[in-house]
Amino acid sequence: MKPLLRPKCSNLRILNSRRFLRCWYCTYSPTPGSSDVEKLCDVVSNGIGSLDDLETSLNELKVTFCSSLVTQVLDSSKKEAPTRRLLRFFLWSEKCIDVRLEDKDYNHAIRVFAEKKDFVALEMLISNLGKQKREMESSTFSTVAETLVKLGKVDEALGIFKNLEKLKCPQDSTTVTAIISALCSKGHVKRAEGVVYHHKDKISSVELKLLTYRNLLHGWSVQENVKESRRVLKDMKGAGIKPDLFCYNTFLKCLCKNNLKSNPSGLVPDALNVMIEMRTYAIPPTTISYNILLSCLGKTRRVKESIQIFNTMRKTGCSPDWVSYYLVARVLYLTGRFGKGKQMVDEMIEDGLVPERKFYYDLIGILCGVERVNYALELLDLMKKSSLGGYETVYDLLIPKLCRNGEFQKGKELYDEAIAMGLTLECSSDVLNPSITKVFKPVRKMENEVAVLETPKRKPVGKLKPIINVKKGKKLFIGKRKGNKMMVRQKIKKKGSST
Repeated sequence: MKPLLRPKCSNLRILNSRRFLRCWYCTYSPTPGSSDVEKLCDVVSNGIGSLDDLETSLNELKVTFCSSLVTQVLDSSKKEAPTRRLLRFFLWSEKCIDVRLEDKDYNHAIRVFAEKKDFVALEMLISNLGKQKREMESSTFSTVAETLVKLGKVDEALGIFKNLEKLKCPQDSTTVTAIISALCSKGHVKRAEGVVYHHKDKISSVELKLLTYRNLLHGWSVQENVKESRRVLKDMKGAGIKPDLFCYNTFLKCLCKNNLKSNPSGLVPDALNVMIEMRTYAIPPTTISYNILLSCLGKTRRVKESIQIFNTMRKTGCSPDWVSYYLVARVLYLTGRFGKGKQMVDEMIEDGLVPERKFYYDLIGILCGVERVNYALELLDLMKKSSLGGYETVYDLLIPKLCRNGEFQKGKELYDEAIAMGLTLECSSDVLNPSITKVFKPVRKMENEVAVLETPKRKPVGKLKPIINVKKGKKLFIGKRKGNKMMVRQKIKKKGSST
């Protein structure tokens, strides 16, 4: 019997007997075990050596290979494994005799490398996809187009779109809207409009037209081009498509950003005109609309107008959210109106709004920056009452700040409180030691140096006109008294001198 069982072909000896029998007698694809996935992930992610050494290690592994195993390894290792090792593993799996990759597996791999933003891997896999006459899915192209545009490879993204037929992927409404959305996301609106012009028949429905106009509006908003944004709105109305809330909020954002740079005084009147236009189309402005304006007003430190817009929200029946309160309180704190800022925070709590951690993080950081730690401590108490968690960041900021201001006792109280709460702080207990931590207090001293210069002419005394000197921190005042020109040079010592 032994001679009969001996294979005639000696090359079959290199095959594992279990795999050989499975290939002949199993009609279903084997399910990979968790141990197989772990072994491969360990080799791909934690292996030592070159890429050739990686292939050698993969060849020595005794696992059951199949296409689903390759997909699992890609998903499990994409965050930890270096991109080149992950790419070599996939290319090795193509050559493995036990693995037969399907088109869906190849598309999945392309999406994984698009997520990792590896242009070289994308270029190689897409090229292999075309050579092997595989089919690219529409969702895969959408992901690839978005990634390439983000990487600045606009020509490459358009090149793939023009050659989709070679990849057996149709230029239908899905792929057309995908490339338009990708181009507009980074402000390449001119090229997106070219795609729209050449593929009008693919976006003939009302829903697709609205989506296309939205993308174009967003693209011009990225460029802060108010004129072209207004043109898109006009084209929408001319095509019989009613602009929705998203379109108007996008246009409002574009208008406010443009005015923020070129015409800050026109922020409020121009924005209110847009809101009036919205109401004529039965689209009342929402909290998001007002927050867009409040954000730009805060950047220009326009306190009075910020409060007016905030009150207008309430009068028109638009309830402010915690972001609205944050934007107003922020500009109040930055301009030194700490009492009004605290009042704004108290009103938010009374209205029953529970903000996110960002609300307290940012405001406490601002108050520490302007040396108002007492108000920051009050915000910390409100944060703890809200039971939001994430207090470590605040304690790590407040404890060193108090100690550097000389308030070591208060800093120690906060430190002990944080330890009692079971928080893990990054700041060391050494910051509580006065012999280690340097205390800085704001000191401002004025030293006047007077120099009298003789001048031949006598003229009446005029007001002192300040002239900024070239050197930082010095001002030069020139006055005239009985024919003598008097210069007073003031030296200003900045904050931060140690005591």
